[in-house]
Amino acid sequence: MNKQLEREIVTHAKVEEISARTVDYLKNGFPVHFTGPTGVGKTSMALHVARQLERPVVVLQGHEEMTNADLLGDFNGYTKKLLVDNYVRSVMKKEETMKESFQEGLLLEAVKNGYTLIYDEFTRSKPETNNLFLSVIEEGVLPLYGSKHKEKWVKVHEEFSIIFTSNPAEYAGVHKTQDALLDRMITMELGYMEKNAETEILKQKVDVSEEDAILITNFISALRDKCLNKGKHAPGIRAAIMIATISKQKEMERSTDNEDFKQLCVDVLLHSVHKGMEYEKQSRSLSLITQEFKKAFGGNSNGK
Repeated sequence: MNKQLEREIVTHAKVEEISARTVDYLKNGFPVHFTGPTGVGKTSMALHVARQLERPVVVLQGHEEMTNADLLGDFNGYTKKLLVDNYVRSVMKKEETMKESFQEGLLLEAVKNGYTLIYDEFTRSKPETNNLFLSVIEEGVLPLYGSKHKEKWVKVHEEFSIIFTSNPAEYAGVHKTQDALLDRMITMELGYMEKNAETEILKQKVDVSEEDAILITNFISALRDKCLNKGKHAPGIRAAIMIATISKQKEMERSTDNEDFKQLCVDVLLHSVHKGMEYEKQSRSLSLITQEFKKAFGGNSNGK
């Protein structure tokens, strides 16, 4: 796992509890599926669990245009080899051969080598594409449909594991998953964490003081509660991390007197709050953010 992915992982007692259970399920041969709203840390949790398995990690991103060729691989050209034999001076022999060049897909690579595969937002891919995973999970083989391989299938490596993540079915761009696939995985719903857990994660991730972490977390949490009372979209821990990171880097005072800090909060939160509150006019969402901003930071003039 590369350093960029390592930085995405933060720990907390709740994270470790879920992680320990998930590792047990995977080691017993059962795929795990993390589902929940955007911003609750599904991908970060998957990466954290994958690290516990101590196997190479492959991340596959679901998308509408994914095909079997993306999963299994495809022939992507030819390589040419020219052999010139001039052993006898008066005779020159030329031998030219061409060989198709094959690029393995991420699923085939992971299955053959026993890697841990994270299939992120798998419901963004079409159900017919995801049918390949039924054979992998149920039969322990990967069919090589539509390929020029001599083999018709590949046996799944005993150390292969797979973690799925998805957004709820009502999100845009998400396909309904076939029951046959869902029945073969353990689905764990991840929701927004409690404020004390998010405060601890914010302190670890950004290295801010406990006071500042509490202020930012309370601010985000107040807006989230109002959004969830209206619908299913709301700002999560990711928004808090963005605000804490940028305000620390810019050494902004986290107070209502600092216009730069206020604008930062608006820039980070306006889209998700407006989507969650379902107002017709964006100005109402802006007013709500301003109102909660004053409540959260009105008495704080020293934080940096």
